[in-house]
Amino acid sequence: MSPEYATFGLAPAMRAGGVLANGDYQVHRDFVDFVVDGRPLLFQLSDLDAVSPLASDVPPAIFSEQVRSLLLEAGAPLADGRYVIYGCPECEGIGCGAVTAVIERAGDDFVWRDFAWQTDERADLELNGYHGIGPFRFHGGEYRSALSSLLDSDGGAGRRVLLIGARVAVLAKLAAALRTIGIGADITHDAADVPADELRGYGAVAFGRAVGEQERAAVRRSFDRAEVDVAYVDGLAPVIPLLVAQIEHALDRRPLELRRLTRLIAADGEAAVEVTSTCRVRLTAYRLDRLYRTHVHEVFDDILETGRHRIALDAKAVKGESFVVARTSGSVLVTAMAR
Repeated sequence: MSPEYATFGLAPAMRAGGVLANGDYQVHRDFVDFVVDGRPLLFQLSDLDAVSPLASDVPPAIFSEQVRSLLLEAGAPLADGRYVIYGCPECEGIGCGAVTAVIERAGDDFVWRDFAWQTDERADLELNGYHGIGPFRFHGGEYRSALSSLLDSDGGAGRRVLLIGARVAVLAKLAAALRTIGIGADITHDAADVPADELRGYGAVAFGRAVGEQERAAVRRSFDRAEVDVAYVDGLAPVIPLLVAQIEHALDRRPLELRRLTRLIAADGEAAVEVTSTCRVRLTAYRLDRLYRTHVHEVFDDILETGRHRIALDAKAVKGESFVVARTSGSVLVTAMAR
């Protein structure tokens, strides 16, 4: 009897960065995720804040080394033939915890088996094994072709954002916050004289609320002439964490089936949220009072099962002009509270 095969593929993914309500920063990471049987493998690991070893911000030599390691062209980095499948997005140490697995050849095929959560030199399969995941057997040709294609690329382009607005102080703070979490940012009044090659380095353009429609149209024409497909962000309010969340959302160009968080609507004192796999979801409300002071409220933080959910919001948190940010480890959505 022939063995049962799983399909193997790769897809762009991200660990969403952001300025959190408590003032902490969460680093933005772009990486390549493993797609098994048409679904990101990371989604099968419940609520896990992690990235694959194929991250776009590592040096090219290290990126290539990681690819060749998964192709078994180098020895296993861990004991017992184990490889890191997902690791900490903030550091490289296994002490924070990593998902590891044995990768081996079976004839021309590749097999991933014995998945485990590992924090030490050796994995304890009985205590920390992912018993419901794998083993996966991949056709050798499909597996090698997918990974080898990465060696001909740069592992993913860096992300930069062009900021345009009237309030220089806000733009400067926003640029600093974006750079802190790993997203490049530049400030300008217009893009008319920017060379096309430079425009191609941007993934998004963010407009402040005071930027008029004529100015916005002129910027769009500059990018159209350069044949650059960028996301445009209309800043909801001069609130740095809110604007960072909007830009993170704009930079996420993945199809919906590769995202965990796919829907956010806020109206009538509640939020409607949809997730494609079980994960932790945090909802933060930002409210501007009559003096344009910002009030921040953490309104929800819990694990949600796959599907659609309705979450009641504290009336004080969403009074007047207010906005809601929904966040998982890999997705961010932003919406204004309907009035």
